[in-house]
Amino acid sequence: MRPLFLALLSLMTAHAAEPIKVACVGDSITQGVGAKSGQSYPAQLQALLGEGYKVGNYGVSGRTLLKKGDFPYWKEHKYQAALAMEPAIVIIMLGTNDTKPQNWRHEAEFDADYRELVKSFQSLKSKPKVFVCRPVPVPGQGNYGINEENVQKEIPRVDALAKELGCGVIDMHAALEKFPEMLPDRVHPNTAGAGEMAKAAAKAILAK
Repeated sequence: MRPLFLALLSLMTAHAAEPIKVACVGDSITQGVGAKSGQSYPAQLQALLGEGYKVGNYGVSGRTLLKKGDFPYWKEHKYQAALAMEPAIVIIMLGTNDTKPQNWRHEAEFDADYRELVKSFQSLKSKPKVFVCRPVPVPGQGNYGINEENVQKEIPRVDALAKELGCGVIDMHAALEKFPEMLPDRVHPNTAGAGEMAKAAAKAILAK
């Protein structure tokens, strides 16, 4: 009986030591464009949360939430990898590239596509807590076709979907709204901006 007891004890200890898996889903802002190498918001979130968590960066530059957008996140290997991670926590931050005119013409499908993306994670065996993010602000005239006008149209939709689907909301817009200098190209947060995002995400995760 003793070897069996030791084996069970070892298994329980190993299980207890498993880090909580966090999947960060998004576009170039999640990927880390604009921040120093190794200082994306997910990387800085990992540092804030510590070794009890394992943060995965599944951001892909230029990708849209909209399936009919020019570069849909849905078609990316990283989307499948995020699902395969079987995370306990998911942070979705998409919508910035959807504000571009060529993508926003499909805005009538924004809610349905967002809802489907959230549910694809909620249906996993790991039953993760999903957080949806208000997009970061777009100072001034924006860039690359990305604009604040359409970000403002997305925010109430994200809030409503969060309420409908039981998601948490991380307000990345508020995190950077007072720091336009942290968005030097008027789209991508720099290293300091990514740090503010990481703080907002960590606060939401640790408050649950």
